[in-house]
Amino acid sequence: MKHMPINDTIKQFGAIFKENGFSLYIVGGAVRDHFLNIRNDDYDFATDATPENVISIFKTTIPTGIKHGTVTVLFKGNSYEVTTFRSEFDYQDGRRPEKVEFIRSLDEDLKRRDFTINALAVDVSTSHLIDNHNGLNDLKKKIIKAIGIPQQRFEEDGLRIMRACRFASKLDFEIEEKTLMAMKEKCNKIKNVSNERIQDELFKIIKSNYPKKGIELLDKCSVLEIILPELAALKGLKQGGFHKVDAYEHTLLSLQAACKYNYPLNVRLAALFHDLGKAQTQRINLSRHSPYCETSYSFYDHENVSADLTKKILTRLKTSNDTIYKVTNLVKNHMFNYTSDWSNGAVKRFINRVGYENILDLFKLRMCDQEAIFDKGNWETVSELENRIEDIISSNEALSLKDLEINGKDLIDLGIKKGPLFSKILNFLLNDVIDDPKLNKRETLLKLANNYYKSIN
Repeated sequence: MKHMPINDTIKQFGAIFKENGFSLYIVGGAVRDHFLNIRNDDYDFATDATPENVISIFKTTIPTGIKHGTVTVLFKGNSYEVTTFRSEFDYQDGRRPEKVEFIRSLDEDLKRRDFTINALAVDVSTSHLIDNHNGLNDLKKKIIKAIGIPQQRFEEDGLRIMRACRFASKLDFEIEEKTLMAMKEKCNKIKNVSNERIQDELFKIIKSNYPKKGIELLDKCSVLEIILPELAALKGLKQGGFHKVDAYEHTLLSLQAACKYNYPLNVRLAALFHDLGKAQTQRINLSRHSPYCETSYSFYDHENVSADLTKKILTRLKTSNDTIYKVTNLVKNHMFNYTSDWSNGAVKRFINRVGYENILDLFKLRMCDQEAIFDKGNWETVSELENRIEDIISSNEALSLKDLEINGKDLIDLGIKKGPLFSKILNFLLNDVIDDPKLNKRETLLKLANNYYKSIN
């Protein structure tokens, strides 16, 4: 019989349940990952004790999900989530069960779970594995397989379709044929799922080891066109130029490159969304020849259209304002075309436009984009620009309005009325100072501001 090593603290935790006439099992991801030789110290527990029983036998508990039978127990400096065995009924909206019934049977509890590889349990008192659905065999075969009748599992909760794709992308597994067919058959169930839950699963796919595979599976089961129609619109879109593949495949290759270099979520999202606008901006370019396509195409202003679509998608998915800003900024600026003849003023305007704190991520996005086109990125040009940027930053020259030696109060003192004109005057001064840092002196700027104000009035 297979078993899983259990540390002394968890054995002591389980012994308290046993002393009170109850059983305790480790379930879910920690068990699955142990048999995949993946470290996972995030234990979930299942028990035949009711939430009230759990609360009564431990000193410190938190009723984190009492309605669904989950209590968090604080034990010897650890926080353990314990859920009572349960069966679920009446998935009327394809989201969550309307009714939850607490039961005494581990077997019945495991039946309600989504996939065989997630229905493994380990008895804390004996460390023995309970595998009623051949999950261990499916781990060895590297397949994601729904428990019981697949259609019923996805009928119960449409998000399980995305979870299947997520586990496949995390573990590099394949989805069993009948399970995949059921996912496609029940794809519309995803429409009942909240955008917050969709975002959570989508971001987990994007942060996984094989995000390209996860997105391709979402497409294969017809969910992609429901949750990300803007991305699905790139399928089959020819690009020409140096591009060997269509816009959709290029996008996925960019995303996988971001994963390859372990880039952060913001860069991965930008890699996935950076060319969304090409579907709307594609034009035939008669004046250019493409080495990989009979027809050449142009995509004028696609970066701005892509940025608008990115903001729309991330807002729809209830993403944080900070993430929306950063990802949209990367997408909007990804087409920068640096050459060695850029003036210092041009470099400073680039810093001002992108934001110094975002520049490294923008360079990372550029590498992903290039690798998807040429199979490798070219850091040489980017490194030159990076060095120039660092030189400018170290010189403490003015890059933004806050760096000017005068402000709005000084304009008021000149007799200029507060209003939209303030911004126009200050930006005029910043533009001059960026080109000639010597101008950034209080008296000089006051004189320039006064002259400019008179000229536009």
